[in-house]
Amino acid sequence: MSSQITPPKSLLRHIGKAIADYSMIRNGDRILLGLSGGKDSLSLLHSLLHLQRHAPVDFEVGVVTVDPQSGSFDPSPLIPYVESLGLQYYYRREPIMQLATEHMDDNGSYCAFCSRMKRGIMYGTAREAGYNVLALAQHLDDLAESFLMSAFHGGKLNTMKAHYQIDAGDLRVIRPLVYVRETQTLAFAQDNALPVIMENCPACFEMPTQRQHMKELLQAEQRNNSRIYQNLLSAMRPLMSRGLPPDTEICAKAAGQ
Repeated sequence: MSSQITPPKSLLRHIGKAIADYSMIRNGDRILLGLSGGKDSLSLLHSLLHLQRHAPVDFEVGVVTVDPQSGSFDPSPLIPYVESLGLQYYYRREPIMQLATEHMDDNGSYCAFCSRMKRGIMYGTAREAGYNVLALAQHLDDLAESFLMSAFHGGKLNTMKAHYQIDAGDLRVIRPLVYVRETQTLAFAQDNALPVIMENCPACFEMPTQRQHMKELLQAEQRNNSRIYQNLLSAMRPLMSRGLPPDTEICAKAAGQ
């Protein structure tokens, strides 16, 4: 296997623009990528490796996977794949699904509980291994769904941030796919036969979720309004940049053009 997979220019262009717009990468950054095994995180992995070879900013890439020890989800096939790319890999096994069953109340969200647990494990891994940036693979569709969930169910205008510094001040979190559509990562993964691990959030497949409802709502609306995601992106931009760290160097040529 080879890390020399070249993502399509359209994907790199969106990622490069996000990196530049939100000043995501500094010279000398050590970036730890959260790899679930889904099409999105695998697409981001190969995009970051491409940028590492071609961007005018020097940065390192490591990978962390959190295995929630669910019977319906086994990300262990990622171990030989990532090792074949010559990357530092941190594979963390934690009984998250069991803990959720034991500690959540009836109104709790498996997705929210799992996300908090995984985030804490990734923060801890980054600190222990000396990484200063955590890269996550949420894309524009995810941000749009979060935006509607916040408005519909929380009465607030909110979504995921493109780049922010955590409260402890020692780590930055970046989302280089915030301009990328899910259809783009799906096509890239299929075209390059990436080793996608299906059902990378098993609880979401076992019970209805608000997020799935929002996804279906947006898909239905898109049939009548082809610009819905671009319009939502325009509306979300001020929310995406809230808490942006100051004095961040721009990787302006990250698209590799």
